[in-house]
Amino acid sequence: MVDVPSDIEIARTAHKKPIFDIGQRLGIPQADLVPYGHDKAKVSSQFLAGQKGGPDGRLILVTAINPTPAGEGKTTTTVGLGDGLNRIGKRAVICLREPSLGPCFGVKGGAAGGGYAQVVPMEDINLHFTGDFHAITSAHNLLAAMIDNHIYWGNGLDIDLRRITWRRAMDMNDRALRQSVGPLGGVSNGFPRETGFDITVASEVMAILCLASDLQDLERRLGDIIIGYRRDRSAVFARDLKADGAMAVLLKDAMLPNLVQTLENNPAFVHGGPFANIAHGCNSVVATRAALKLGDYVVTEAGFGADLGAEKFFDIKCRKAGLSPAAAVVVATIRALKMNGGVAKSDLSQENVAAVQRGCANLGRHIENIQKFGIPVVVAINHFSSDTLSEVEAVRVYAQNLGVEAILCRHWAEGSAGIEDLAYKVVELADSETASFQPLYADELPLFEKIETVAREIYRAGEVVADRSVREQLTAWEAQGYGHLPVCIAKTQYSFSTDPTLLGAPKGHVVPVREVRLNAGAGFVVAITGEIRTMPGLPRSPAAERIRFNQAGHVEGLF
Repeated sequence: MVDVPSDIEIARTAHKKPIFDIGQRLGIPQADLVPYGHDKAKVSSQFLAGQKGGPDGRLILVTAINPTPAGEGKTTTTVGLGDGLNRIGKRAVICLREPSLGPCFGVKGGAAGGGYAQVVPMEDINLHFTGDFHAITSAHNLLAAMIDNHIYWGNGLDIDLRRITWRRAMDMNDRALRQSVGPLGGVSNGFPRETGFDITVASEVMAILCLASDLQDLERRLGDIIIGYRRDRSAVFARDLKADGAMAVLLKDAMLPNLVQTLENNPAFVHGGPFANIAHGCNSVVATRAALKLGDYVVTEAGFGADLGAEKFFDIKCRKAGLSPAAAVVVATIRALKMNGGVAKSDLSQENVAAVQRGCANLGRHIENIQKFGIPVVVAINHFSSDTLSEVEAVRVYAQNLGVEAILCRHWAEGSAGIEDLAYKVVELADSETASFQPLYADELPLFEKIETVAREIYRAGEVVADRSVREQLTAWEAQGYGHLPVCIAKTQYSFSTDPTLLGAPKGHVVPVREVRLNAGAGFVVAITGEIRTMPGLPRSPAAERIRFNQAGHVEGLF
């Protein structure tokens, strides 16, 4: 058993290079880096604009099986693969999302990788970083303030207080804010109405920043936000309130991608951070396009399992940004496969080949789904010390029967040296040019049929049910010209179904659509299913209880 220090201990002892050196490796002049200290920087808009028209590298997606409490290590594998590609002599760049404070202080922890496959500075990335999330939160809440202010000063737009759809946002898990009433306190404070908060990563402003191509596109999309409706049911836009310009100004610096490095001093862009269970789950288009111009191979991730992150990466991000992935990696662990095979978390350290074989049904479903998009696939078995040779072999045989190779990866304990085999295989797949990417559904398909297509083809559901009001709302949006938009389904990450306890590869289940939201600025329709919430809550024992300074003044408890 390899004795590996904690993630934060490893990160703290990293031998980081000055960020200007990392930029130089990518051909970014020092004058085009806006430094935030010595180890992180933003890339100037002038440099990004100058890269247009050049050739693109090959785009590699890292996704995973459905997450379990046993852990999968998707971000760790993304970082490890980027390091591995550089180790075998390839010019590779990593693209990740920024972590949200909510999970950092909740149950999930951070999102900077782990073991010897991390991006650093780990503490900064997992906490305030370069302030992007704070800027997004401020822009979101500026619009909310301007809505109530407009109503207070006479409501010249005739906004129906009962039909205001724009809520407030904050980057923290706080179930008490899901539903609220305000403003209260009398005439001087405005007109009382029901409202609530979403977590910042579910904000349409977050989605817009991650999908916008430049500042002009950003401002246009912000203006297209629908904040509510008049009494005649006509839409009220953010531009009607003259909020779009000020919102864009607040986001000026946040639009610039953040450059950091791995433990092995390889370049990584960490920018944007929508969740995949309640939003579209991908890092920014700006960062991905920049990386494609600067690297021969770009390794990026999509949140949670492939039923969420990968589907949205393909059907929303790639569709809207004109991206064509060259290959995909599905991350699995023996421990998680055993949980999908019915083993309790307390028994995962015991060998159970039969449970692995049963759990492989979840892996197989994800492989088949990715292949539906025309993308070649390889499986990365993220190694844990409790894995046995027989269990690993069971996964390899299962994948081989599907025509896919499964490769054991030891990057968590060994860094890039432990993932060379996967790096060579990814290059082989990407360079084979066998990818023939196509989205799952056509733009012209009606909105409800798009939801049904994802539920049927990706989740293997037997039926999608929705109240008449939901169906009528979708039909109304189609009549208003929004029928061509893709759909973003908000669903539990733990299962193909909407029941988080239904593991493995269920089929024939029912997907209930509780609510739909039109993100006209971002350019997609959100369908909220089951019990999923756009403002998470903290667990009984949140990670925040264990995060503190130690006697040496170092942060402890982040993971």
